[in-house]
Amino acid sequence: MSSKFLTVALAGNPNSGKSTIFNNLTGTRQKTGNWPGVTVEKKEGRVKTNGYTLTIVDLPGTYSLTAYSIEEIVARNFILDEKPDVVVAIIDASNLERNLYLATQLRELDTKVIYVLNMADIASDRGVRIDGEKLSELLDVPVVFAVGNANQGTEELFRAIISVAESHVELPRTTRRVYYGQDIERAIADLSAVIKQRVGDSLPFNVRWIAVKLLENDKIVKERVARLEGDHGQVILREAEKNRRKVREFFDDEPEIVMTDQRYGFIAGIVKEVVKTVSTHRVDVSRQVDQILTNRVLGLPVFVFFIWAMFQLTFTLGSYPMDWIDSGVGWISEAAAMLLPQGMFRDLMVDGVIAGVGSIAVFFPNILILFFCIAIFEDTGYMARAAFLMDKVMHLIGLHGKSFIPMLMGFGCNVPAIMATRTLESKKDRILTILINPLISCSARLPVYILLAGTFFGAGAGNAIFSIYALGIVLAIAMGRLFRSTLLKGEVAPFVMELPPYRVPMIKGLMIHMWDRSKIFLKKMGGIILVGSVVIWFLSAFPRQIEYSRDYALDQAALMSRYSMPMAEAQGGDLERLAESRDLALSSLSAEMARERVEKSYLGRLGKLLEPVFAPIGMDWRGSVAVISGFVAKEIVVSTMGVLYAVGDDADEKNEALRRALKSSGMTSLSAYAMMAFVLIYIPCLATVSVIRRETNSRKWTAFSVTYSFVLAWIVAFVIFQGGRLIGLG
Repeated sequence: MSSKFLTVALAGNPNSGKSTIFNNLTGTRQKTGNWPGVTVEKKEGRVKTNGYTLTIVDLPGTYSLTAYSIEEIVARNFILDEKPDVVVAIIDASNLERNLYLATQLRELDTKVIYVLNMADIASDRGVRIDGEKLSELLDVPVVFAVGNANQGTEELFRAIISVAESHVELPRTTRRVYYGQDIERAIADLSAVIKQRVGDSLPFNVRWIAVKLLENDKIVKERVARLEGDHGQVILREAEKNRRKVREFFDDEPEIVMTDQRYGFIAGIVKEVVKTVSTHRVDVSRQVDQILTNRVLGLPVFVFFIWAMFQLTFTLGSYPMDWIDSGVGWISEAAAMLLPQGMFRDLMVDGVIAGVGSIAVFFPNILILFFCIAIFEDTGYMARAAFLMDKVMHLIGLHGKSFIPMLMGFGCNVPAIMATRTLESKKDRILTILINPLISCSARLPVYILLAGTFFGAGAGNAIFSIYALGIVLAIAMGRLFRSTLLKGEVAPFVMELPPYRVPMIKGLMIHMWDRSKIFLKKMGGIILVGSVVIWFLSAFPRQIEYSRDYALDQAALMSRYSMPMAEAQGGDLERLAESRDLALSSLSAEMARERVEKSYLGRLGKLLEPVFAPIGMDWRGSVAVISGFVAKEIVVSTMGVLYAVGDDADEKNEALRRALKSSGMTSLSAYAMMAFVLIYIPCLATVSVIRRETNSRKWTAFSVTYSFVLAWIVAFVIFQGGRLIGLG
């Protein structure tokens, strides 16, 4: 029996629990991308139930379906143009009146709607009792109660979706709609009559909804009407403007404001009918917790502690699986070296592919832990508190707390973080946030920090990494202040940060959010990092020169000759010590020849060319090549260092061998910290530069971002390295 296919759209306010409901419905069967033509994230998943295959689409979170923000336009256009079989309105039951504003707008569209009253437990704790049957009767929509973070109501919602989809209700349903008052309803009726007279029912949307939107001066609907054939569009727009003028004269206010007031009045009447508040002695947990976490004295230190604990956990807990993976990569490398015949292909596979990708793969557990911690901040509601706490700090650079949310997202990846700046209303705010966002250290830089901090700072590695992240935030504030007072002068826009109630996160939801971000890291390992590692190997392996192998053979023969006679004459333990000495000398010779080969390669020549630029900040020619390769992807810095520091093939653990090579190379803890700071600040990766170009729509701002970040990185690293040497640290 073949499945029937249904498309279901989830709509709701931000912080209504929509993403949690989406995760409950789809589990891990979801994919993420961008909506066509815009950089707003698109999530959808597919699930089979009761003979149906449901495609669940998670629409961007919005407070209304007006045409002001890109999220509102995307959500509305999907419902109007794609015509999903069912639209599920996710409503925060503890804030029913506010959430019904969007829900009633959905009710006015030509679609079948279900209301899900989510967070019913929070509403109950606050003494709010909602009569679901009465609400369903008043608005003629099915109502389902749910507690998303406990996975309650999911099966009921599945049944409601199928029941509504199978129902044969004629659309549009004009009963139980928002009543806008006698004068506005007369204007709607007059405009609807003109629309019907001119185009009949040929428009894809119901006539009343078009009339309402034209009276509200909806830009998108006006553009669509203007494109009608002949003079129909212009006649309709003139009629709309005439009726808008009548409403404006009668109410002495803009029609859209009056209609918004009427809609809220309609909602207030519904709330009065269906909500009953009972006395309760239960404590509002969110309010009690906020007395500490958003306290003007304690809030910021607590936030700093949470971030510090996150990086400590990322480094210490992640070190165990990191060592296991490192050993596994070493075993695979040795197995490939034994199985493949000697030659260029074996060198490519062992030294290029396995060593390059493997040197990055070992850091995957750290990435998972970092993203898991960020998911906890988001799912508990603490992320909004962090933005609230940083609001005053952000005012120092002429921004508000809302700009801090993209900066927090930058801890994961700068690309979606820069895309998130679209929620900022001011163009100057968007550009300023984009310019300073790459200073927030993304997860791609974390492998570099872990390698260098773990090598040179021992037990203090977590503190060293935390200080680098803190340095990024301080620099973002300083540069933001500089840019706001020079290049991007302007007043701070007023802003109110919404603080959603605290929630206990679901393990399932945390795992999905962690995996959604982490799989980007895996895709990069199989794509750009693999290609980059092969390119780095090629540059380090060529030009191949015969004298390397000849000299190595001669030196090896000389060593064997030196030890052959003593070994023949040795007795007992002396023979064993001589054999160990011979093996150590051969290993040292092999490493020395490998370093010489790399130094004379194309990569080595490039490093020698760049060395004068990077020497003042504590980097030799190998470090300079490594950071330049990081322009493609910051993770490649680690694999490049593995090639340049000539980690031998006989190493059981590549990462440990690289650490030993770094310690013996002359690098100190001071130069390592300067390099970490440089990696934090310098040119964003290729993908980030690309998205800066797209979001600013300006080559000038893109070039400025690349240039200033490199110059700033050099200056900061110079101050750290040279200043440290002056006070005797290096």
